[in-house]
Amino acid sequence: MIRIGILGYGNLGRGVECAIKQNDDLELKAVFTRRAPGTVTILTEGVPVYAAADAAKHADEIDVLILCGGSATDLPEQTPQFTSLFNVIDSFDTHKRIPEHFDRVDQAAKQGGKVAIISVGWDPGLFSLNRMYANAILPNGVDYTFWGKGVSQGHSDAIRRVKGVKDGKQYTIPVEHALEEVRSGKNPDLTTREKHTRECFVVAEEGADLAQIEQDIQTMPNYFDEYDTTVHFITEEELKKNHSGIPHGGFVIRSGKTGWNLENNHIIEYRLKLDSNPEFTSSVLVAYARAAYRLNQEGQTGCKTVFDIAPAYLSPKSGEELRKTML
Repeated sequence: MIRIGILGYGNLGRGVECAIKQNDDLELKAVFTRRAPGTVTILTEGVPVYAAADAAKHADEIDVLILCGGSATDLPEQTPQFTSLFNVIDSFDTHKRIPEHFDRVDQAAKQGGKVAIISVGWDPGLFSLNRMYANAILPNGVDYTFWGKGVSQGHSDAIRRVKGVKDGKQYTIPVEHALEEVRSGKNPDLTTREKHTRECFVVAEEGADLAQIEQDIQTMPNYFDEYDTTVHFITEEELKKNHSGIPHGGFVIRSGKTGWNLENNHIIEYRLKLDSNPEFTSSVLVAYARAAYRLNQEGQTGCKTVFDIAPAYLSPKSGEELRKTML
């Protein structure tokens, strides 16, 4: 059995706990939290909850620690810190900062003799793999990534920070016409606005200026100003009834050509449609925890990404079973 620890018990941490239950070769040994441990109730009976500050005391009890914090402030500090003590997995998803995050984690992991696999999830993660495979197979081609329809948690947080907003959810939606043009092999040159729209469902505070809220959202730099954004004002009851889930998904598409004169067209498309973004991401994290443990058992150390992990390391099946049942 591979002994798993969870650091952080929000949506992602609970998802990891559920995913462990579905894998017979994994067991949850401990949950670590920055909250008062006595206030955290988990689903798995008999598993202790400790303070995050005490994690080092339990390093010998855990084979892989899955970090379930946020990319903005948590993981840049936590991943290098804990990989000196544990094999770790994180879901760091700030694409532009992955190289610097990798370097810091790699140094700490090698010093500690551990394996860290960073930026695990579906984008970055599974989508990254599909972009890489498609580029290797069709070197003459164009990449497209569409996200949604789904809830963007970062953009939802952004609209909740707008003055006069009590609560809200934001959906990222692919533009269907653009998607069809890509699928047809036309290789369109698409702007940000042409690829996605954004739809916001907002609960306003009593007496708030609705027109000002709408303007503040639609003109928000780095979030909404480059998109066609629609704002709907609804009641708190409607938000809870119709928008309580966290669905997401998307498409990775590569349109490429082969032949001596590039006369033949090909489309590679990979799609995800997810009822629960955090639960699916958690399931990916758990599969890569298995890989981190196996690599470290072989004597490997340092930081890895999904590009470095052979697919067989993710599966509980033996090589013989994989060749017999899946090849």
